[in-house]
Amino acid sequence: MTYPIYEFKNQIISVLQNILSPYNVKIQLEKPPETMGDAAFPCFSLAPYLKKSPQSIAEDIARQIPQTKMISKVVAQGGYVNFFINTEILVSLTLTEILKKKETYGTLKKKKEKVIIEHTSANPNGPLHIGRARNPIIGDTLVRIYKAAGYSVDAQFYLDDMGKQVAILSWGIQNFSSMDLPESKYSKPDHKYVGYYQIANKKLEEDPKVQKEIAEIVKKAEKGETTTIDIIQNAYKPVLEGIIQSLNKINIQLDTFIPESTFVKDKSVDEVVKKLKKTPYCKKENGGLFLDLKSFGIKGRTTKFFILRKDGTTLYATRDIAYHLWKAQQADILINILGEDHKLESQQVDIALELLNEKTRPAVVFYAFVSLPGGKMSTRRGRVVYLDELIDECIERAYKEVKKRRGNELSESEMKKIASIVGIGSLRYNIIKVQPEKDIVFQWEDALNFEGNAAPFIQYAHARTCGILTKVKETKRAFNEKILIHQSEINLVKHLAQFPVIIEEAYNNFKPHIITNFLFETAARFNQFYRDCPVLTEQNQELKNARIVVVEATRIVLLNALNLLGITAPEEM
Repeated sequence: MTYPIYEFKNQIISVLQNILSPYNVKIQLEKPPETMGDAAFPCFSLAPYLKKSPQSIAEDIARQIPQTKMISKVVAQGGYVNFFINTEILVSLTLTEILKKKETYGTLKKKKEKVIIEHTSANPNGPLHIGRARNPIIGDTLVRIYKAAGYSVDAQFYLDDMGKQVAILSWGIQNFSSMDLPESKYSKPDHKYVGYYQIANKKLEEDPKVQKEIAEIVKKAEKGETTTIDIIQNAYKPVLEGIIQSLNKINIQLDTFIPESTFVKDKSVDEVVKKLKKTPYCKKENGGLFLDLKSFGIKGRTTKFFILRKDGTTLYATRDIAYHLWKAQQADILINILGEDHKLESQQVDIALELLNEKTRPAVVFYAFVSLPGGKMSTRRGRVVYLDELIDECIERAYKEVKKRRGNELSESEMKKIASIVGIGSLRYNIIKVQPEKDIVFQWEDALNFEGNAAPFIQYAHARTCGILTKVKETKRAFNEKILIHQSEINLVKHLAQFPVIIEEAYNNFKPHIITNFLFETAARFNQFYRDCPVLTEQNQELKNARIVVVEATRIVLLNALNLLGITAPEEM
């Protein structure tokens, strides 16, 4: 069965196509203000063809539209044809569909295409810091959204095992002992091993001999020397293990880890260079090779995109091209999550893929960085703030809030469990609710807000639905939709009906933040419904049963939408 909201839109499109068939007009519907209808068709583009005002055209169209199962009323207003949905049928079909599908409600039809979403891909030389905390959270949320949209999805982490950062780490492990490491408040391996990187990096800045030794490691790795690559991989393995632990803490799992060295070992990067050499844009300079990108709109000194050094080794970006060619063979849709500082390199790689006639090219979601109040990376005792510290502080602050509200009712273990759920939920929600391209200053009062657009407010609404349902003895969920006539009931169910449309918009436009908007509105409408419409105290048993169904449907939608954000929906708060 098609979701009722789609059935409504399909009926509108069908009748409009019949009326407007002579004009070859693309029919696009808009969302009008709530009191003015449930869908609107703008008539402004038709005015030049018909030599009439948009309002006259809207009136002509409105007169020709027959009543259908889902369309209850049509009104011409301000150059728009406004369509009103049959609320009785919508309420009945939506509630039935939610109760039937449960955890799959909102999901879209299965699709044949496979998607690779590459995210995180941080240098494995130390813990993740908060500046880039956005990458895995956006990436994982899009993975969840694409799965809900019916796609098969592979979440990939591209491992830089050939660059300078991991070479410094490897040299540090070979030349220092654990006794030389600075103290760390975390016992996690990434926090321990970053110490090797830090002391090696300091030595690198001071000693030209160390600079040469590290440069030699990089050169050997780039030439594909197996022994050197193995040493580097063994060096970063504990760091990667620590990064994975941090990601798991915030409900993020990756499917595949692809080492950069793969494309040197299998010689595919050599094939990339060979093919790009044959293009008219490839030039030589001091023994190296670069692509001249002036004619592609690249400006300034960055018009030269180097793909080969004078010593014959390839660069990170060259290997990135090989990786993308490989990905294009594995999937139909490629999505990369990248910091805004990678825009130029991403553009250069895309141009190279175009020159290689690759049709499957990546869509890129760029994000701005996260900071704490007081500065770009806000330091503590001269250190960057790591993601683990942000996670711990979110949980700690959530614990204080839970203790303040329910310290007399809950045990210590119960408070800690709720604090962990709320703290991690607050972190993920607060990062996702802002459009990726906009800066975030992480404000605690916003993240842990129990009254506004924040995870605790939504989680509390879910817990409230669970609390109501535990007090209901009836297990049968029969209901009479005709009895649900209060505006708060209708507004809430109409909103729940929109969930599949929200998923479609979120994946089509790479907009995970619209899920948070939907959730906030769901919780707000539920609170209004619960305030206006007695549930447990309702004396009319038929009306009580119907309202219990509305509560159950709201619980399911809140749970499903929170799951799209990787946030746990608690049954108690």
